[in-house]
Order: sequence, then C-alpha cells, then structure tokens
Amino acid sequence: MTRHLRDVIQALGSMAVESLGGSVPIDDVEHDSRRVRPGALFACIPGASTDGHLHAGSAIEHGAVAILGEHRVGLGVPEVIVESVREAVGPAAAVVHGHPSERLDVVGITGTNGKTTTVRLLSGIVGSLGSNVHEIGTLTGTRTTPEAPELQRELLEALTAGASMVAMEVSSHALDLHRVGGTRFKVVGFTNLGMDHLDHHGTIEAYFDAKASLFTPELADFAVIDGRTQAGEEMARRCTVPSVVIDRESVGSIETGPTSTEFVWRGHTVHIPLGGVFNAANAVLAAEIAIVLGHEAADVAAALANCGPVPGRFESIDEGQEFAVIVDYAHTPEGLAAVLETARDVTDGKLVVVFGAGGDRDQGKRHRMGGVARRWADRVVVTNDNPRSEDPDVIISAIVSGMDQPPELIEPDRRAAIRHAIAGARPGDLVLVAGKGHETTQTIGDQVLEFDDRVIVRDELQRRERRAS
Repeated sequence: MTRHLRDVIQALGSMAVESLGGSVPIDDVEHDSRRVRPGALFACIPGASTDGHLHAGSAIEHGAVAILGEHRVGLGVPEVIVESVREAVGPAAAVVHGHPSERLDVVGITGTNGKTTTVRLLSGIVGSLGSNVHEIGTLTGTRTTPEAPELQRELLEALTAGASMVAMEVSSHALDLHRVGGTRFKVVGFTNLGMDHLDHHGTIEAYFDAKASLFTPELADFAVIDGRTQAGEEMARRCTVPSVVIDRESVGSIETGPTSTEFVWRGHTVHIPLGGVFNAANAVLAAEIAIVLGHEAADVAAALANCGPVPGRFESIDEGQEFAVIVDYAHTPEGLAAVLETARDVTDGKLVVVFGAGGDRDQGKRHRMGGVARRWADRVVVTNDNPRSEDPDVIISAIVSGMDQPPELIEPDRRAAIRHAIAGARPGDLVLVAGKGHETTQTIGDQVLEFDDRVIVRDELQRRERRAS
C-alpha cells in the first residue's frame, strides 16, 4: 500500500506544526542525505557535528520528494515542520513502512550489562521452539539500537523475510534520542544498572530515567524486570505497564564454571553453555520473557541448554593450554566486577586481568574500574582499549589512580599486554581479557585497526606453545 505525505502528517498529529503539501507518495524515510533513494522523505536531524537542514539540497538531488524539518528550507518540495525531528522521525518512518512492529512480537532489552546475552539467549529459546527470530543489537549492527528510520526499515525487512519475533537491545542513547519512536514492544526487559554513558546523560539519575522511559504504555505492553538489585526494585516501582518482577527466590542452587552454568528455575534444572552467575541472571530474564510470549517452562528450560555461547561474553579460548583464558566485553565497573567475581569462583590458581577503558566516553568510571581490578585480581595488566581521540596515557593514569597498589604492568600496546599475561600464566590460572569482547577493531586517534582479542589470544597461546616446544 502506497503511503502519502498526508498519511505522515495525520500520524504526527500535533507534532506537525506546519505542512506545505501532502499528496506526494512516500516510500522511505532517510536521515542521511548520502543514502536517500528516490521517493524518500528526508528527515533533517540536527546533530552534534552537523545539521540535517544543511544537507536537504543534497537529499533532494538524490531523489527526496519531501522534507521533515524544524524550519522551512524552501527548496521547492513539500515540507512538514515539527518542533523536534528526532521525536517525529520514528513515527513517520513507522507510518511509511506500515507499522511493522505491530505485526511482530518485538521484545526490547535494556540495562547497563547483559543486554546482548539476554537477546541472544531469548532468540535461541524462541528459535528452537519453532519461531523465526530476528536479532537487532551490538552483534548485528554498528549501533546497539539503529536510528529510527533504519530501525523501522529493518523491522519491515524482518517481517518480509518471515520473522514472527524481533529480539533487540534498546540503549539509553536510543531512548533519549527517540530511536525507538514508532516502535511497539510486546515485552520489554530490564537487566541492571551500572555506571556508564554519563558522558551523554550527565547524571546517573538521568541515565536511569532514560531506561525507565521504555517501561511505559507509550512504548510497551508488558515488562519483565530483574528486581534483585536496588535499580531493579526502583524500575519495578516506576514501571507503568503490567509486569513480572524476578526476585531472589526465582533462581536457586547456582553452580558455575568457565564454560557452563547450572541453576534451578521454576522447578527445572537448567544448563546453559555460559559461565558466570551473571549469565544465570541473563538466562532467567530471557526465560521469563519466553513464558510471557506463551511458551511452557519445561520447554524453555530444555531450549536453554541448546543455546550456543555468545561471542565475546565470558567466551573461553582453548588452545589446549593448562590454564583458562576468557574474553569478555565488560567495560563498566559493575560489569568488570561481576566477571572478575565469577572468574575468581571458577579458578583455584591466580586470577590475571588485562583491561583498559574507552576514550571519548564517561571518564568517571575509569578509576572505579581500576579499583575493581585491583580488588579481585592477583595480577593486573593495564592497557589500551579504544582510546579514540584521547591521550592513552591520560586514560591509563585515570585507571591506575583508583588502585590502592600499582598494577603489575602498564603496557599501552594491547597485544603486548595480552602476551605478557599469557606468558606468565601457570597451570590452574585464569587470564581474563576484558573490555572489547566481540569487537574486531581498535580505534587509536583517527586510525581504525584490525584487532580482535579472541584472535590475538589464540595467536599468543600458539606462540607460547611454539616457544615451549
């Protein structure tokens, strides 16, 4: 069915403060003038580095037939003027693409840590029980949550490809910047809250408020909340849709190792191929969401056992060595603490950690990460993560400032740092390489270099073996 600009104007309601024209057909919405296709509505989003209104002419040259903006551009095509393009573009794209989220079971997971794993486990559960599931998140795109026009387009593509459910990560940035506007969530889930993204939100309260906006009737029908933390309890209080709150009695008898975890849930013994108590929490959240979606507990418990490991999330790297090596994405104080605590529980030897902190991101968490590492690990190696435009030495100094005693080694070269940790490992030890997880590049200044912790770890393990033979 062909949509027209008047359909967009009608859907926007009071958001549209002025409209110039309305009969033109619209078959796409785009915010990047370089990707505009003929027949598109171009959304002039004001950004941090540029203003979309300045690129309206280029968009029209590429085939845009109408403009969604915050002021007139006067370039001879119909225009819809709104107070906030960011707020309006999601609903506009949803109209143009036929409201795909209303024809899918869309599940959104938010929280500081655990979003990716919960989405992957939920996809595994529901997929193995017969549904065609599409994932959106850190492992599938350049952004945790795509910009609104891209999200609506992807939802339609998933629907067209035969998906009946979409499991997606919903970041605090996405909520604050209205990327999920126009999306209807059948179920939303909350993992936890830690210190992250304060470079964007300013305060932990504003960060929490952004997360909490997902748990409202404007976006969601139902919620599943891990209520076993203070933030979870507060989210349960703030939630204004029907909900299930996971409490401390929901999970029993947890036994975990480097590559698997066993626990009791709803009377069933559950095995998952992931190490870590925190992954039991992620699995229970995914399982409870599957129950809300209509699946039986026994089937869900059995399906969890068939889920595969999640790339870069407590991922074990085994080249036959007599010590464990784990690669994990932990890049917040709370995430690093959870992973190190689990690593401590599953090793009888020394616990070694290699980590850094990202540049151009929240600076307040760096010293806390240093304190966490020094508290839990026997050997600490501080290195670069993705310093981006910041001075790596400044980032490292901030990390070390949180330690009550110096690290074993400061080595900005991440490969050399990993090599040092592996070279010094002994039988029974556990080496944790934290911060980058599944990422395959490292950004230093304006250079984006190939760098995958998992590949580097395997190379260094093989190098160690060659030197020993």
